Amino acid sequence: MFVLSVRQRRRVLAADLISTAVFPLAITGATAAVPDVAAQLPGADASGPWIVLAYNGFFAAALLLAGVAADRVARTRFFAVGNIVVAVTGALSAFAPDVASLVVLRAVAGVGAAMCAAGGSSMVLAVYPPEERRRVYGYAGAVLGSSLALGPVVAQSLLAVGGWVLVFAVPGAIAAVAALVTLSLPGLRSPDVSGEFDLAGAVLFGVTVAAVVTALGLGWGAGVPWWVPGVLILVVVISAIGLARVERRAAVPAIPLDLLRIPAYRAYAGATGAFMGMLVVGLTVLPQLGAVQRMGQGEAAVMLSLLTVPSTVLPLLAARLARRWARPLVVIALVACTVTAVVLQVTDRPAVLLVAAGVIGLCLGLTEGVPDGQALAHVPAQRGGAGAALFSTARMSLETLTLAAATGVMAALGPAAGMAVAGAVCLIAAAGLTA
Repeated sequence: MFVLSVRQRRRVLAADLISTAVFPLAITGATAAVPDVAAQLPGADASGPWIVLAYNGFFAAALLLAGVAADRVARTRFFAVGNIVVAVTGALSAFAPDVASLVVLRAVAGVGAAMCAAGGSSMVLAVYPPEERRRVYGYAGAVLGSSLALGPVVAQSLLAVGGWVLVFAVPGAIAAVAALVTLSLPGLRSPDVSGEFDLAGAVLFGVTVAAVVTALGLGWGAGVPWWVPGVLILVVVISAIGLARVERRAAVPAIPLDLLRIPAYRAYAGATGAFMGMLVVGLTVLPQLGAVQRMGQGEAAVMLSLLTVPSTVLPLLAARLARRWARPLVVIALVACTVTAVVLQVTDRPAVLLVAAGVIGLCLGLTEGVPDGQALAHVPAQRGGAGAALFSTARMSLETLTLAAATGVMAALGPAAGMAVAGAVCLIAAAGLTA
């Protein structure tokens, strides 16, 4: 671990938190901007969804490779370069002549975002000891929760003020600020890093995860040729087979499987994925329930606020509670989410829906950042980037799989059944923590 002054450590944390705030806005903003982009730029008939999918897919593909690389180079410089990539692509998006060019810029921005996420975690874990990481990730949880909650509102405001251009330019400007905060900080490069590097394994792992995320995000919906997700699934199979062979032969495998053998790391990764799955499914499902159709606009807004606002105000309290009761807190929250999902299967009353949204929001707010801090406390400082990247990959994969499964079940059984899927994932995650 690197010994820095209190002021320097705070600057490291501030840079990471500023960068963390960009990611949710980059996702929600791009999603909201797709219709405007399609109306103003040529070539949007089939390429519109790829504005979001390219970012998500390349972020997933680059995350583990970025994590391993961040641990081997000057961490603050690596982090700054990632933010500069996000800033430059955001600025260039304003001059994109067509949708295809914008998709390319979004793909590059996804790589930059992976560098930000992995580099930020790597440098934070390199300067904060394990006993302080719960508090640090409480701050990270507050920022991430606030960004998730406010992202749709901010995106719509940017669209109203300056159109889709601002949706990409503003997150880029924030990323530039994060890069500036790192100026004059030490590079934080570990002197004892092994020279061996499993590049093939990292690339194949990235291709596998990116193909899965893109295939699930694209789906088999209307307007999507049947062969596109089929090709992506074939890519998943081929790259997964190649990955298994490469990792068996590698002296130092790219995937830090030894971390996955730590029960707490593995269980908390499942827990945070389950919580994120509950959030994205809830945001998708709750507005579709019949009770919402009988609500006024004010009540519907209150319901969504109950689901999201606790994540902006409770994470710091969660960090304090996690000092003594982290595991019980997470388990109780997971079980409460499961019970709430079951209740929504048997009743369709507006009052019950409001209470359900409040319970889920409370569970998410009181655990935001807690699984991250608990899991990463087991990661050595010199492997912080790889450990955080693998944790984020597991969370993203489970979140995406949960949403995909819920979407499929909803098509057959109705909106409420989607919550049942998310609740089942939470129950399985709770069982993993109590095993």
